[in-house]
Amino acid sequence: MQRSNRMATAGVTTAVAVLLVAITLAVIPARAQQTSSGGYDLTGEWAPRFHEDQPERIPGPEIGDYLGIPINEAARLHADSWDASILTLPEHQCKPHPSDYSPRGPANLRIWKEIDTPSQQLIAYHTHISWQAPERTIWMDGRSRPPDYAAHTWQGFSTGTWDGDMLTITTTHLKMGWIRRNGIPRSDKATVTEHLVRHGDYLTWIVYIDDPVYLTEPFVRTTNFVLDPHQQIAPYPCQIVEEIDRPETVVPHHLPGKNTFLLEFPAMFGVPAEAARGGAETMYPEYQLKLKTMPLPAKPAAR
Repeated sequence: MQRSNRMATAGVTTAVAVLLVAITLAVIPARAQQTSSGGYDLTGEWAPRFHEDQPERIPGPEIGDYLGIPINEAARLHADSWDASILTLPEHQCKPHPSDYSPRGPANLRIWKEIDTPSQQLIAYHTHISWQAPERTIWMDGRSRPPDYAAHTWQGFSTGTWDGDMLTITTTHLKMGWIRRNGIPRSDKATVTEHLVRHGDYLTWIVYIDDPVYLTEPFVRTTNFVLDPHQQIAPYPCQIVEEIDRPETVVPHHLPGKNTFLLEFPAMFGVPAEAARGGAETMYPEYQLKLKTMPLPAKPAAR
């Protein structure tokens, strides 16, 4: 009899313990549950904020402004040869920004989850951006990266992992793209690492570009968004038209040493011509000391 009483008491104790655990889990705040299962919820409608780098991101950078970018001679030659009129060619009119540049432009952003129904495990995050309506998949299920010879796309192949509440994304297999909208290129050999950090209603998107072809050091920049539950992203139908009447064989460009527009930026802003050429050295604060020893360009003549 005593044995059966002890067994009954033990059974009640176990049942009470299980009930207490269930109640505790039920009352844990949603924020803590998100963290324990991996990361802060990033889904929603996000509106861009342009307080950072607005002149570069909206009207666009000046021709020949390579300041603060660790480019090498190959990248410099590519940018010197670039002509903005190339964007009027039919094959260039409807191309989207690549995924490492998309957040910089007119980038109303939507993020949503893909969940496996039976297991309720996160398979992927998906993004949609307003400019040219590119959609991207960030795989969260640990799948392998494709071989180097696999197709390269504007969005690339992205995988994500959580570091606390920060989502870290690694992207390869990108088409050749651009780092700045004045001809500075980013090659298809680049690896892009991104960090998405949410602080309440604000999202910071950190992009880290490592390009063995055109950069001598990694290049880092950030972009910010604010949660906007009322945001509605409109469709972005793009129709190719004949913008400029030119022979079919003509591709806008500048031959080496022939781009006279390169002189306008240093003259307009009083920047030494050597500094305007960019390079890793121009990223660091101590470069200001060297600037003081450089001759300034002549001011442009009044028109």
